[in-house]
Amino acid sequence: MRLFRWITPNQLTITRMASIPLMLYLIYRGGDEPNWIAVGIFFIACMTDYWDGVLARSRDEVSPLGKLLDPIADKMLVSSTLIMLVYLGGADVIPTIVILMRDFAVSGLRQVAAVEGIVIEAEKGGKLKTTVQMLAIGFLLVQQNPEGFYLVEIGRVLLWISMVLTLSSGFDYFRQYFRKVI
Repeated sequence: MRLFRWITPNQLTITRMASIPLMLYLIYRGGDEPNWIAVGIFFIACMTDYWDGVLARSRDEVSPLGKLLDPIADKMLVSSTLIMLVYLGGADVIPTIVILMRDFAVSGLRQVAAVEGIVIEAEKGGKLKTTVQMLAIGFLLVQQNPEGFYLVEIGRVLLWISMVLTLSSGFDYFRQYFRKVI
């Protein structure tokens, strides 16, 4: 934690958002070196997702701005990377569309709930969904396979699994909302 004593959780979140254009450029450019750099940037961005939450809770620095920016940063990272991978033929279209549709629906639901004064908390299912999505994308980004493992295939299976988790956690958000409304 000493390493992070001068860094705020919101700085980590903003850094995650700022890294996305460079990572997408490297993915688009292709080739071994740019690809591995993109994988590294993606991995670091995923780690900032974990550490911003740890820091915010441990320092009691949970802020309204952080509550707003963190899920936006996650959706930007996952959505833009999946769209780029679909464009390049590295990810399947159907799970990507379902993931994006769920994210739009849940974001809209949370906005409606906020206007009504209802707080819909992120649950473990949503966190598991994000973790599996990030793992899937990580495997899909590894285009070269030096050890002979089926990394891209593992990534595609994980992407379909994350689609199922995405739908499940999306239903949880709607169930949570309707329980509070009714």
